[in-house]
Amino acid sequence: MAASVLCCLRCCRDGGTGHIPLKEMPAVQLDTQHMGTDVVIVKNGRRICGTGGCLASAPLHQNKSYFEFKIQSTDVHSLVMRNDGAMYHNNEEKNRLPANSLPQEGDVVGITYDHVELNVYLNGKNMHCPASGIRGTVYPVVYVDDSAILDCQFSEFYHTPPPGFEKILFEQQIF
Repeated sequence: MAASVLCCLRCCRDGGTGHIPLKEMPAVQLDTQHMGTDVVIVKNGRRICGTGGCLASAPLHQNKSYFEFKIQSTDVHSLVMRNDGAMYHNNEEKNRLPANSLPQEGDVVGITYDHVELNVYLNGKNMHCPASGIRGTVYPVVYVDDSAILDCQFSEFYHTPPPGFEKILFEQQIF
């Protein structure tokens, strides 16, 4: 009996340290398994171009999520914010960016989501046009059309996230 217990313990140990190595979490990126047929994803799952939409590889599980995208080319559209600054959810306009604050080429749009409101930041500045009533499992979705090119940042941001917000985390199970 003692020999089988020792054998079992040896199999569970990591080089005699007694620690079980944790699996490294993958990076959040644009998910090529969940994208439109005319979408092109490049730069290790961070750049989207073509025509259509793409989901991120992880939903927004934690209480305060942040991600951003940099506009590399104009004519930008998305499922949350249209090129005219209107923010839509379920075909209903939720809010609108101020007319003089429409994103342009080279701008960085940040998004915060805390399961109550989704807020938009332009070059690090809060646009004060929250959208609420977004429920259920929420994935970042990016949509491009014609000549639009967006670089998505799910970590290593251009701007510091607002206090309490952090990059999107994969849900982890302890057991």
